[in-house]
Amino acid sequence: MLKASRLMKNDKVAIVSLSAGTGGESMFIHRYELGKKRLEEDFGLNVVTMPNALKGVAHIYKHPEARAADLMAAFKDDSIKAIICMIGGDDTIRTLDYIDFDVIKNNPKIFMGYSDTTVNHFMMYKAGLISFYGPSILGEFAENVAMHDYTKYYIQKILFEPSEELRIDPSPLWTSEWLDWTDPTNSSIARTMTKDKKGYELIQGSGIAKGRLLGGCVDVFPMIIGTKLWPEADEWNGIILFMETSEEYPRPNDIKYLLRGMAAQGIIGRISGIVFGKPLYEKYYDDYKKVLLQVIGTENNRSDMPILYNANFGHTAPKCILPYGAMAEIDCERWSFRLLEPAVV
Repeated sequence: MLKASRLMKNDKVAIVSLSAGTGGESMFIHRYELGKKRLEEDFGLNVVTMPNALKGVAHIYKHPEARAADLMAAFKDDSIKAIICMIGGDDTIRTLDYIDFDVIKNNPKIFMGYSDTTVNHFMMYKAGLISFYGPSILGEFAENVAMHDYTKYYIQKILFEPSEELRIDPSPLWTSEWLDWTDPTNSSIARTMTKDKKGYELIQGSGIAKGRLLGGCVDVFPMIIGTKLWPEADEWNGIILFMETSEEYPRPNDIKYLLRGMAAQGIIGRISGIVFGKPLYEKYYDDYKKVLLQVIGTENNRSDMPILYNANFGHTAPKCILPYGAMAEIDCERWSFRLLEPAVV
C-alpha cells in the first residue's frame, strides 16, 4: 500500500465536501469556521477550502461531478499534503464515475473522513493508497468547547508522529449527546461525558489475529457491494474487518443480513478478525453482539475468529483513527488492539 508523507506544522491541508453540502449552509457555517480554526491553531496547519465545499446542500447534491473535481484537484495540487472531509452524508457513491484512480495513485497524500466517506476510502484502497477513517471538520474538529484529548492524541500519533507500533486503547469516557449544531451558543457547552465501564469486550476468539485493516460504516456497504470498488473475494484474505454503525441505527437484522451476504461471497471465511465500534447511544449494543456470534461463530463455524467489540471509531465520540490497508493486530490474551506499522512516512 502507498503511504503519504506525515503531516508537519505549516503544511497545507484541503477541506472538501464529497457528500452532504451541510458546511456551506448559513446555519452551520460557524461549525466550519471553528473546525478550520482548530486545524490552524491546534495543529499549526494552513487550510485551503476547495471551490465547491461551501456552495451548500442543493449545489452539492446536484453536482456530484463538482465534488469529484474538488477531490481530484486537491490530489493534483503538490502543495496540499492532506485532504479532510467536511462531513458525511448519503450519496458519495454518485461521484464514482468522475474519479480518476491514477490521479490518486500518482499523488499519494493523507485523506481522512468517516461515515459516508467510507465510499471514498474504498476508492483510495482500490488505488492502493492508505487512507484514514477518522475525524471530520463539522464533527470532531468543531467539537464543542475543545477537541477531545483522545481524538487529538491519535491525530498526533498517527498523522504527525508515526511509530513502528501504536496501541489503540479504549477511551475511558464517551458521549453521544446531541447539542443542536444550528445554535452557535451550543459551541460553548461541553457535551456530557459518560464513564465507559466496559472497555474492549472480546466476544469470541483466541490467539492473535494480524491483518490489513479494511471496513467502515456498515450502513454504506450495500451501496458499494457489486461496484468496482468492492474487493474481490481473495482480496479479503487475512483482513481485519472494522465495522461501525451510524445515526441511522441499522436494525440487528440489517447487520445479520449484511454479514450473511458477506459470508455467501466467501469473505467471512477469509478474514482474520473483526473490530466493531461502539454504537451511537449504545443502541442495540447487546443485540449486535448476538448477531456477530450467531453469524460468525455459529453459522460459519468461525468461533475461533477474534471479535473485539466497543472500539472508539466512527460515529462515537471521542474517536481514534483507523488507517485502511495498514497492518494491525488483535491480541485475545491481552484484549488489545494495535497498529503494527506507521501509516505515513
